[in-house]
Amino acid sequence: MTTGALWVTLIVAIDIAFRIIALFVVPHNRRPQTAMAWLLAIFFIPYLGFLAFVAFGSRRLPKKRRDKQATINNHLRERSRLLSPGIIATPADVGKRQEFPGWLAQTVRMNEHLGAMPMVTGNTVMFHTDYLDSIAAMTAAIDKAQNTVHVEFYIMSYDRVTEEFFAALERAQQRGVSVRVLYDHLANVRIPGYRDLLAVLERIGVEHHPMLPLQPWRGVYRRPDLRNHRKILVVDSRIAFTGSQNIIEPAYRQRRHRARGLHWLDLMISLEGPLADGLEALFVTDWFQETDELLNTPSPAKAKGSRSQSVLGQVVPSGPAFEGENNLRLFNNLVYGAAKSLVISSPYFVPDESMRYAITSAAERGVEVHLLVSEISDQPLVFYAQRSYYEDLLRAGVRIWLYRAPTILHSKFIVVDDVISVIGSSNVDMRSFSLNLEVSVLIADEGVARTLDALSLQYRNNSTELTLHQWLARKGHYKFLEGLARLTATVQ
Repeated sequence: MTTGALWVTLIVAIDIAFRIIALFVVPHNRRPQTAMAWLLAIFFIPYLGFLAFVAFGSRRLPKKRRDKQATINNHLRERSRLLSPGIIATPADVGKRQEFPGWLAQTVRMNEHLGAMPMVTGNTVMFHTDYLDSIAAMTAAIDKAQNTVHVEFYIMSYDRVTEEFFAALERAQQRGVSVRVLYDHLANVRIPGYRDLLAVLERIGVEHHPMLPLQPWRGVYRRPDLRNHRKILVVDSRIAFTGSQNIIEPAYRQRRHRARGLHWLDLMISLEGPLADGLEALFVTDWFQETDELLNTPSPAKAKGSRSQSVLGQVVPSGPAFEGENNLRLFNNLVYGAAKSLVISSPYFVPDESMRYAITSAAERGVEVHLLVSEISDQPLVFYAQRSYYEDLLRAGVRIWLYRAPTILHSKFIVVDDVISVIGSSNVDMRSFSLNLEVSVLIADEGVARTLDALSLQYRNNSTELTLHQWLARKGHYKFLEGLARLTATVQ
């Protein structure tokens, strides 16, 4: 055998061995569609696919962070024991309430087991549906702070819309309030004006830290697209804000967005009562992850929510630090529990197989299902992947509403049977299920559900309903792009 032939034989043998090893390694503890997508990438573009798998193949956070999560869960359970009698609504308590479906008690139990937070009563909920008014409400709350202001947002920007928000942080700092700020590292590096954000935080003197920072020079590696996507503001352990909105002007400081006239439409809620304490506990855990400092906050027994409304709610954290996909399990339970109606609003809709079957099964069994999405998108790959699901949904009877351009409908909520709802930061997509740290608030209250139903009707009145006939008539090249995007979307 010549030297050249020997080299060829060796390369072929390595290539075959490489592919066989991939068949053993890649499918381990992954969804079938995810494993298949990775295997296709490795088989068709072997070396590039392998490098991508090494960089992005694991959705687990480093062991140190996973160990911290165990400490955090114990901390959350200990805090729950401090709640005053009558504040916690146990699964048994929920099961006795005739106005709630029977499956809700089991869902509450599951959420507490996975996320370590109980369902609590004695809460009030206010809705903030206008982008600028929402920032103004958060600014006003900060101006009333006397002890602490805890800020945690996926994206923050110092710009013409948010400058008063940061001025309020500065005023709070000057009068002796402890102000702490967390922001996602990679998400903000990509936003124009990131250095301006850092400069203003330094100037006003608040303690601030990036979340999940990319610091390979410190010997810490994780896949770079594991991000903290939560949006939380807590003032004086008394009032908390959460939802879909970031602290940034509504075009996200992007020239391409302004050129297209894009602007974001969001939903935030403010909470008073034990739910505010639950959101603060989540901020405390994220602060601990980034700083190793476990903050002391007031006992949750001292939460001062008005009992006049007495809304039942449960904070549900999720993300790769948890063993289970908490938000996916919650969403599936809600969809399978729906008996009459289901409303889903999600700007990025790329469900895994379990969620796709849950939604189409609901429609097939006669549940009136409304999916609210945008007519256009700021993320082409996700947009085409999302569109690839429309035919299955429409054939099952799901009504799809496309919010008219140039607005990006960014509100994230689910309403079930006009009584159960979820509001938070999580999209109905595989990234939010597996890769992002998210926060959801499960609320069992007819008044809250009615408000969301009215909001969804308002959204539908500003949307165009997509029909199956219209969808099947689209051009062929769109189908190719959708199929390709759907394949890449499963590589998680």
